Amino acid sequence: MHTSSTAPTSRRERERLMRRTAILMAAREVFAEHGYEKATIDEIAERAEFGKGTLYNYFQDGKEGILFAVLDELYDEIVALMQEQFDPEAPTATALRASFRQMAIAGFEYYIERRALFFIVVKECNRMLFSDDPERSQYLMRQYRRMVDVLMPVLEEAKAAGAIRDVPTEAIAHTLLGNLDGLMVHLTLETRWEDKAPTDLMTAAEAADFLTTLLFDGLLQSSHT
Repeated sequence: MHTSSTAPTSRRERERLMRRTAILMAAREVFAEHGYEKATIDEIAERAEFGKGTLYNYFQDGKEGILFAVLDELYDEIVALMQEQFDPEAPTATALRASFRQMAIAGFEYYIERRALFFIVVKECNRMLFSDDPERSQYLMRQYRRMVDVLMPVLEEAKAAGAIRDVPTEAIAHTLLGNLDGLMVHLTLETRWEDKAPTDLMTAAEAADFLTTLLFDGLLQSSHT
C-alpha cells in the first residue's frame, strides 16, 4: 500500500523525536551551566533521564555531535525569528527601518533569555571558525549564509524601489548582521564576569534603538553636511 509523504508520523518515530528533543534540551542546560569543555555525556544523559548508550544511539559523535545539533536548532530558531520580521513586499525606507528594529528587539530578547548558553555558543563558534578543520569553519559559514539570505531579497527590493542607496546588497546584509552580532558579543563580555544581566546595561528595545539609529541614521547630527 502506498504511503503518502504527508501521512502522520508513526508512534515509534514520535518517540524517537521526543527522546532526541529531550537530549538536546538537557545538553543546552548542561552546556550553559558548565561550558562545553566541562560538560560530560554522563551528565547530559542523567539530565535527560536516559542511559549513556541511548545518547550514542542518537549522536554517534558524542558530545561534539550534540553540540552541532544544538547549533542547528539555534540557527533554525534565529533564521525563523528573522523571517517573521521582514516583508519583502513592503520595501519602503520606513518599513525596512522598522523591520530591522523589530528584528533587533527579537534578537536581543532571544539572547537575554539564553545568555549563559549564548556565551558558550560564541566561544565554541569562534573556536570552530578558526579551526584548522575546514569542515567546521564551512559549517558556520553556511549557517551565517542562511541569515544573509533572509536579508538579501528584502534589501534588493528596497534598493530597486529607491528606498536605500545603490551600494552592494550583500555588503549591507553583512554590515547589519555584523553590528547586531557585535553588540550581542559586547553585552556577553560585559556581563560574563559580573553579577549583571544584559538588561542592566541595555534593554532589548534600547539596544535595538541604538543599532537602528546608528545604522540607518548615522552618527552625525542632521545639521552637519
